[in-house]
Amino acid sequence: MDLTDLHGVGPRLADKIKALGINQVKDLLFHLPIRYEDRTHIHPIGACEPGQRVLIEGRVEHSAIVRARRAMLVVVLSDGTGRITLRFFHFRAYQKQQLSRGTLLRCFGEVRTGFQGLEMVHPSYTRLSGYDVEPVADRLTPVYPTSAGLGQNTWIKLTDQALALLRHDKLELEELLPPALLGQFKLSSLAKALDYIHRPPPNADVAALTRRDHPAQKRLAMEELLAHNLSMQKLHRQQRDRQATAMPAGCALESSFLQCLPFDLTGAQQRVVQEIRVDLASNKPMLRLVHGDVGSGKTVVAALAALRATGNGYQTAITAPTELLAEQHLRVFSKWLKPLGIQPVWLSGKVTGKQRALALDRIGAGAELVIGTHALMQEGVKFSKLGLIIVDEQHRFGVHQRMNLLEKGGTGSQQAHQLIMTATPIPRTLAMTAYAGMDISVIDELPPGRQPVKTVVISNARRPEVIRRVATACRGSQQAYWVCTLIEESDAIDAQAAEEVVETLRHDLDGIKIGLIHGRMKPAEKQQVMGEFEAEKIQLLVATTVIEVGVDVPNASLMIIENAERLGLAQLHQLRGRVGRGSNQSSCVLLYNPPLGDLARQRMAIMRETADGFRIAEKDLELRGPGDVLGTRQTGMLQFRVADLARDAALLKAVPPAADLLLQRHPAQVDKLIRRWIGDASRFAGV
Repeated sequence: MDLTDLHGVGPRLADKIKALGINQVKDLLFHLPIRYEDRTHIHPIGACEPGQRVLIEGRVEHSAIVRARRAMLVVVLSDGTGRITLRFFHFRAYQKQQLSRGTLLRCFGEVRTGFQGLEMVHPSYTRLSGYDVEPVADRLTPVYPTSAGLGQNTWIKLTDQALALLRHDKLELEELLPPALLGQFKLSSLAKALDYIHRPPPNADVAALTRRDHPAQKRLAMEELLAHNLSMQKLHRQQRDRQATAMPAGCALESSFLQCLPFDLTGAQQRVVQEIRVDLASNKPMLRLVHGDVGSGKTVVAALAALRATGNGYQTAITAPTELLAEQHLRVFSKWLKPLGIQPVWLSGKVTGKQRALALDRIGAGAELVIGTHALMQEGVKFSKLGLIIVDEQHRFGVHQRMNLLEKGGTGSQQAHQLIMTATPIPRTLAMTAYAGMDISVIDELPPGRQPVKTVVISNARRPEVIRRVATACRGSQQAYWVCTLIEESDAIDAQAAEEVVETLRHDLDGIKIGLIHGRMKPAEKQQVMGEFEAEKIQLLVATTVIEVGVDVPNASLMIIENAERLGLAQLHQLRGRVGRGSNQSSCVLLYNPPLGDLARQRMAIMRETADGFRIAEKDLELRGPGDVLGTRQTGMLQFRVADLARDAALLKAVPPAADLLLQRHPAQVDKLIRRWIGDASRFAGV
């Protein structure tokens, strides 16, 4: 049924609604409320408290236009139990007459503390006649996500019509979960769940709806989680249906490489290397995620995979999301592989002119190893025999970029093997959904001799004490990082802040060699500074969060993170992972500006309590949600409308067997479920 079939919906309104991805009447039913307002009873003004969203009723005692920095309409309302001030910054002249002294008003809004007591800013209001008693709402009022030109009244009128059509069986809404599944998990029908969520009855469990764990919401969450799981499985199954070149042969390069390493592989590394070798020996494309905590040794595993590809006559492409991380890979792989006669080709967005042309020629001529940033995914980059793609921190890439690189790995039914690495520990609940259908390897063992990093939380008021601690470490032959962070995500502002910190520290730390690295520097400048730091010519490295991943300097044993309260848990954990890579006892100081908010206090506490990346990841998921944990807010992946991976962890355990049931016994329902909840996004998610 088309939107224009609804009363009051013309072509212009239909176009505004369609811009939100709502193309048919039944789509309105899946445009769900983001919260509810309780307008079912009048709240006495004298009993109001800051932070409450309440319905109040009273008479206007005073009304005036106050002109300060900008004009505002100020109205004082009283009901005999107390007074409250209503403030309107955007108003029209006629409202002054509408809200004159003696007018009876019913208002809804958020109560807050003002200069002269309680107030509401821009409440919604209705003028009452005073003769007839106006009934209040008989149920919770839904509040819908919206855009300019679409008010809440419009959404309520539209969903009222859609629900009426559904109740009278005039709107087709297919039940996609089989009866056995509904019965097993005691789920209501889809129609009942949608009706309840859009229009909760007067006796609704308001607390459960507010927490978003009402059985009706769980019913939709189950269906949405299933759709995401099935979309991942379908995508990965499609990739595995293609052919890849089998790489079964071991080669002398691998054994020579292992002999040159100054350390032995851990048991976890050996296990993961063997899993990768089994995958590469198959003519089905490898699709394996390797994740392990910071410092667990993923790069060595990647190097052995690349050498297996080289020994079988194929190219390997290694890509990372930032120049600094990609450059770190370039330095490490060059040092490791140069004795074996392999010289990696470097390609980033800043490689231009003759250097770029030369790099492209070498890639096209079959260079064994190519390392770079997103530049590897651009048009004009042509490989002759790309057999293995290694993507580091893959969730930081846009989905289109990852697909572009994948498509360079073959033609027709051919596809390159894929090895995906991340130092961001992924909670099991999140991995079950985000990476369903992908083989997962965990490097769950740190190299021997590593000591846990001691973490302390210190107020910025004790900054001189922290500086003295840095001086002691640097004068005692150790090295340190000082990380500057700001609220604004701006390379220019971050660089300026870092430069100011350097000047201050140079004054306070006379005789200590201090280096600076930030996102505005040219690659050659960054490489020079990092080279000097690795060679211990620089004792203290002041940096922005560009050093979050990939930087490995074993002698660095002290990390200072400024404004730590502004960072998420995953980023704090990654930064802390830059130290503790040698045999010295290492420390991390989280320097914060008081007062700490509740979220920041929880982050600081978990950082003090544990160095277990997986426990930290679970807490991060609980505090921030899946999109932020994976860094996918910009990609469209894992943007749930109902489900919440932390809140719905119990449901997640039931999703894989339910997905298997649908795939085996009800395959016709699978694509319909994916289209209902994800649409075309399933083509990109997880690539």
